[in-house]
Amino acid sequence: MAPVCCLFLAAFGLGPRFALLLWWLFGDRVGAAFDSWVWPLLGLLVAPWTTLFYVLMWSAVGGVSGWEWLFVGLGVLLDVASYSSKYVKSTYDTRYSSPPPAI
Repeated sequence: MAPVCCLFLAAFGLGPRFALLLWWLFGDRVGAAFDSWVWPLLGLLVAPWTTLFYVLMWSAVGGVSGWEWLFVGLGVLLDVASYSSKYVKSTYDTRYSSPPPAI
């Protein structure tokens, strides 16, 4: 079970970065959604889910508007979940690294 879990976590962490990087290199939508290269790069490094959902929801006519912000908010939640899961895992590992005392 552990290798499958690690594979899932690696895909969860690297998947949006890989997809966004490929889309940025081989497509034109990332360049059109942002005015400069700084914001997509920061999004790629810090908040990949948010940046990916922003690019997915962006349109040339009105940018991101209305219900589309709900999906960008989902990206924020996924980014927060990915960062907080690292903290929870480290807390769990240190708390339960030794077997519980016998009663």
